[in-house]
Amino acid sequence: MESDNKDLNRMKYVSLVTLTVQNAALGLSMRYARIRPGDLFLSSTAVVMSELVKLVSCLWLVYQEEGSTLTGLKNALHNTIIKQPVDTLKVCVPSMIYVIQNNLLYVAASHLDAATYQVTYQLKILTTAFFAVTILRRKLRATQWGALLVLLLGVAMVQLAQTEPAKTAASSGPEQIRLVGFSAALAACFLSGFAGIYFEKILKGSNVSVWMRNIQLSFLSMPFGLSTCLVYDWTRVTTNGFFFGYDAFIWYLVVLQATGGLLVAMVVKYADNILKGFATSLAIILSCIASVYLFEFNLTLQFSLGTLLVMASVFLYSYTPKDKKMYQNIKV
Repeated sequence: MESDNKDLNRMKYVSLVTLTVQNAALGLSMRYARIRPGDLFLSSTAVVMSELVKLVSCLWLVYQEEGSTLTGLKNALHNTIIKQPVDTLKVCVPSMIYVIQNNLLYVAASHLDAATYQVTYQLKILTTAFFAVTILRRKLRATQWGALLVLLLGVAMVQLAQTEPAKTAASSGPEQIRLVGFSAALAACFLSGFAGIYFEKILKGSNVSVWMRNIQLSFLSMPFGLSTCLVYDWTRVTTNGFFFGYDAFIWYLVVLQATGGLLVAMVVKYADNILKGFATSLAIILSCIASVYLFEFNLTLQFSLGTLLVMASVFLYSYTPKDKKMYQNIKV
């Protein structure tokens, strides 16, 4: 029993540390990938490849769950996906939304510095709460409503802060327009909130494992992702190729983005919302520090205060008093 507790604690902190590093690294890496010198890759193709990596990863996890046999994997896929077509079709909604969301995040990373992007994207807490109240009819505590107001104030301060010098000539990314970046991040937050609550409702309404649900998500997301490539980047794909601009760093970014959803699932399984909030806050701090050295980020007092308010709101929203355990926390 003691050994099991030690293993559980170890997995808890391993998953949290990994999620912290992944959150910080993803924002920094997406930013660097969009402004570095050289050929600019197509973000729509990167989204498709990330879904493919996630699909393969989840297939392997289900394969392990089914006794490491191909027969077990085949039967699980047949029973869950083929025999339940209506249930599978329900996943089409979040599949399409996640593809659009991930493309919007690349737009945001192209127009916002990594630290501002990381802080602004925490507005997904607000949108998730909104959809949880309106769709799932959940009730929020007074402290949670207060946390959402603090979050709004913090993000507003961050967005109004002048934090980054003009784009250098060495950068080959698109022209950076802060309003475009903020709009893309805000739209991604709304999509993230709706898709997250919708997906949670599906998960809790059946006994299908989270890995199998992710297989359905990725499998259905890929056609939507390929359609995005054809609609928006057909000329460039046919002219330069699907993998134009790809190198080792872009492949690393693809894998890094794919692991995000899997790590969140691990944290939900082994940790709790308070520790997840700690991981999110630490990731923001790491992004800010790294941005100062990597991107000549100008850390102003207003930006720092806004960031502190956002981190405080994450903790305040996640905190559950011991005498109010009957309230459910919203997972974001």
